[in-house]
Amino acid sequence: MAHDHASSDARTAPVAVWKVLGALRGDELKNWRVAPIENKVSAEERGALDLPYPYGWYVLCYSDELPSGEAKPLRYFGKELAAWRGEDGKARVIDAYCRHLGAHMGYGGRVNGNDLECPFHAWRYDETGAVVDVPYSKSIPPQAKRPCGGWPTAEANGFVWVWYHPMGEAPMWDIDVFPETSDPEWTAYDRYEWLVHAPLQFMAENAADNAHFKYVHGTATYPDAEVGFDGHRRTGLVKAKMGTPKGEIDGRIANASIGPGQSWTRFSGISETLLVAGTTPIDRDLVRVRFAFTQPRSEAEGPMAGLARALIRDIVKQFDQDKVIWDRQRFVERALICEGDGPIADFRRWYYQFYAEWAGPEGQKAQAKAAA
Repeated sequence: MAHDHASSDARTAPVAVWKVLGALRGDELKNWRVAPIENKVSAEERGALDLPYPYGWYVLCYSDELPSGEAKPLRYFGKELAAWRGEDGKARVIDAYCRHLGAHMGYGGRVNGNDLECPFHAWRYDETGAVVDVPYSKSIPPQAKRPCGGWPTAEANGFVWVWYHPMGEAPMWDIDVFPETSDPEWTAYDRYEWLVHAPLQFMAENAADNAHFKYVHGTATYPDAEVGFDGHRRTGLVKAKMGTPKGEIDGRIANASIGPGQSWTRFSGISETLLVAGTTPIDRDLVRVRFAFTQPRSEAEGPMAGLARALIRDIVKQFDQDKVIWDRQRFVERALICEGDGPIADFRRWYYQFYAEWAGPEGQKAQAKAAA
């Protein structure tokens, strides 16, 4: 006798946004995640220009995407950057345009020892952005000797990180390091990537938005979420009934943001999973998102392998669903929050501390304008 799946399957019907994604499969879905969107509304009309870039540590690239001896062009925070790894193995990042005649050093730049050499006239830069050699001149212009355009960098959890602050302030906290990311008992990263056409704050607020889980992701119930704020850290715990082909089970999702650019999530209940995420603004209304998953090999490669893979697929699917909303969302300066929404207003008050431009009297005016 055939088993009646309908009596035990607790998954809800596909949610509305899935109509945009339902027909996409394989490479077509991967391409959609990073493709331009049609009929894109301007950043100004969507309120994206009201929100500065928040300061903090951000993912620049995966460590293995920056090989030694090779310059890499990048764009983040509305700026062109040049990254390279010196012969000492250290990652370095400076503003891309040569201070001489403006060549872009990410294209054709040559790594010379630990320095970066411009492809136009071979001016050589160190990691602070100071010119340390002009091969055809007996002297270096005094202004060029001064550090200018260097970005603090670090390497952790298989990523190269860069510190952003609009006023050039030094890093204010360290990056959280997870031993699992280099533990041979845990899997190599399963990687996913998106381009989201929205300010970073739209994605960040998701952690405080309880009601959307049911209507966007099709959860069986509204999750029981706890959120805490402490300095530059936000912590969260979501307890939810998770629908599976075998019925509902108790799921537990612990998560945190360390500033606006680094976040992690631990999933338990179905399969132990660590997600290390990097969200880095390219421009005011464009963010590169990287999800890197690792799981215990005993689960990912053992009898529970099917469930382990299914969990990652479901998390990725949820981000796809969110992206459909974010790509077209407008920033509401004075959001109409109601009971049951979750601590969105508390989250915004915490998040606004990372907008350095909003400090001081003039900044207070800008913050008041955008306050929820």
